[in-house]
Amino acid sequence: MEDMIYGRNPVLEAVEAGHEINKALVLEGSRDKNLQKVIDALKSKKIQIQFTDRKQLDKISNGENHQGVIVYVAPYKYYEVEEILEKAAEKEEAPLIILLDEITDPHNLGSVIRTANAVGAHGVIIPKRRSAAVNQTVVKTSCGAVEYVPVARVTNMTQTIKKLQDAGVWIVGTDMGAPTYYETNLTGGIGIVIGNEGDGISRLVKESCDLMVSLPMKGEVSSLNAAVAGSVIMYEVLRQRNTSKK
Repeated sequence: MEDMIYGRNPVLEAVEAGHEINKALVLEGSRDKNLQKVIDALKSKKIQIQFTDRKQLDKISNGENHQGVIVYVAPYKYYEVEEILEKAAEKEEAPLIILLDEITDPHNLGSVIRTANAVGAHGVIIPKRRSAAVNQTVVKTSCGAVEYVPVARVTNMTQTIKKLQDAGVWIVGTDMGAPTYYETNLTGGIGIVIGNEGDGISRLVKESCDLMVSLPMKGEVSSLNAAVAGSVIMYEVLRQRNTSKK
C-alpha cells in the first residue's frame, strides 16, 4: 500500500533524502518558480511525473493544501532501536533519544520530530499501540524532518526503556514537584519521555524513569502542550551539552 506526501517543501525533502517515490502528480501549466524547483528535483531522480489539473489534485488530497504537487511513496520504514543507538555511536556522540508515551495527535508527533532534528537528537521512539503513526500529517508538520530523524516503533515501551538503560542512557520524565529541568544534570546519554496530551506519562513508564524533572508554571494553566514541553527539555539538553564542551 502506498502513502502520499504533498506540498512543495515536504516533497522536496523526500526527494533530496532519497525516499522511494513511485510517481509524482504535478499541477499542469503552473509558472510557479518554487514548484519548478520541485519538478527539476523529481526529473533529476528520474521519477515519473504526471501533469494534471487542480481539481484532480484537490480530490486526491481531500482538499488539503497540496501546493501543486503530490507524490506516491512507499510506506514509512520504521527503524530499530539498535539503529538509533548506532547512529549516535557513528557520530561519536552521547545518545539523545525522544520517547513518546502514547502521543496520539499526529501534529504533536510531527512537531516533536521537527524539534528533535533541530537539536540533533538521534531518534524518536513511539509505541505500536495508542500512538500516532508516521503519516502525511506528521511529514508535513515536521517540515520534512522525518526524512532525517529515525523513528522506531516498539511493542513494549518499558522493555525498550530497560534496553536503553542497559546501553547507558538515562531516562528522564516530567512530573510536577520534581526538580526543575534547568537544575538537573542532563549531560551524557539521555532519553526524554514525553507523555500523552491529556494524561501525561503512564504509571509503568514513569516508574521506569531514572529521574524526573518539572517545568515551572507561573500562569493559570497547569500544563504545556506535549510537543512544547518536550521542546523545552530538548533544548536544555542541547544547552548543557554545548556548555560542557567549553
